[in-house]
Amino acid sequence: MVSSQPRDGFAARVVAVVAATVAGEVVTYGEVAAEVGRPRAARAVGRVLATCGTDLPWWRVVAAGGRLAPGKTERQADLLEAEGVRVDRVRGRVRGQP
Repeated sequence: MVSSQPRDGFAARVVAVVAATVAGEVVTYGEVAAEVGRPRAARAVGRVLATCGTDLPWWRVVAAGGRLAPGKTERQADLLEAEGVRVDRVRGRVRGQP
């Protein structure tokens, strides 16, 4: 069963940072990790988002270089484009990201 409530301080901080993103804003897992004080924990950010259900705007978080989430590329692209973000669907990346 997927929990919608974070279980620890790290998860709670990740949820807070992601929840504070606004429509059209895109951040990386690494940026979220750095924001919560654990700059080397980008993968852990992904695990938190995978277990928090759909209450968070998870689609605004991408991998380094703007890569979309594997297995969720189409859904993530749809949601980002609906917010005005340019997505290169062929490459599976957000346009304009380094």
